[in-house]
Amino acid sequence: MLDYDKQELGDVTVFSLKGNLDALTAPSLKKEIEALLAARRINVVFDMSGLELIDSSGVGAIVSLFKRVRTLQGDVKIARLQGQPSEIFKLLRLNRAFEIFDTIDGAVARFSA
Repeated sequence: MLDYDKQELGDVTVFSLKGNLDALTAPSLKKEIEALLAARRINVVFDMSGLELIDSSGVGAIVSLFKRVRTLQGDVKIARLQGQPSEIFKLLRLNRAFEIFDTIDGAVARFSA
């Protein structure tokens, strides 16, 4: 099960993820991502502090968004990554592709820098 809250801070959208981002839950996140892109919301922060598990489908959803917003001059930042999701990011070397922050505020502020 995946729960998420979406908050807009200026031109940055923050998704706070809770639960599991896997083959069963990734499609619902993908729908939210499509809505973001349709609204031209291209600066995104994922707060991963409540995410317990991520699999290849979840990683695929985040990477797909990352690629799409980059073509539109936007970006995706990761905040408060820990536990199994952190290990997956390291294993797949996604910590080199994404900027990862200890705080949401730090990630949001980076868009202004």
